[in-house]
Amino acid sequence: MTAINHHTSDALLAAYASGNLAQPFALVVAVHVSMCIECRAALLAHQTVGGAVMEAGAQAACSGGLKASILDRLDDEPAPEITYARSSIFPSPVMAALKGKPPRWKSLGMGVRQSILSADDTGSVRLLYIPAGRAMPDHSHSGMELTLVLQGSFSDETGRFGVGDVEVAFDDLEHTPTANVGPACICLAAADAPLRFTSLIPRMLQPIFRI
Repeated sequence: MTAINHHTSDALLAAYASGNLAQPFALVVAVHVSMCIECRAALLAHQTVGGAVMEAGAQAACSGGLKASILDRLDDEPAPEITYARSSIFPSPVMAALKGKPPRWKSLGMGVRQSILSADDTGSVRLLYIPAGRAMPDHSHSGMELTLVLQGSFSDETGRFGVGDVEVAFDDLEHTPTANVGPACICLAAADAPLRFTSLIPRMLQPIFRI
């Protein structure tokens, strides 16, 4: 595997370690950590510090209402499990989201395809398949978007992203991600708000494609 040059931020790793990261973003972080030794070590450091803080903290009485709320949260969907075996281009957290089945690709036009893994009030996460030389429509963001490369590579106004790299985009970035020459680019992309497309046709199709 080529060297990973674009990593998840320390703030994202801390939020993941504490269980405070929305599920779509948590999946991207779990996949990146499964591929990146550097971020895996940083996550372990956050988990170690968090555990030490909890052990050192003073105990406090827990009211019945608070206890019930905590138990309810324990029933919520857990953060994706991180495992390090990689038998295909889809790491274990992605295969778990796919329930062990192949992606259900749907065409977005011009050879670009997507497979939505989840979409709810916390955001959406999907797989994107972009043939070499093809570009996603020019867009900006209404919130945060994480894009992790699983195969191939893409380039945009901020640089080149290869396998294992994560692009963190906020509402101040307008870009046109384009798949580079070579294998088709397959990405895992999570967002907490709809994208803002520049052109009219992508905006018209946006409700249909749920992107």
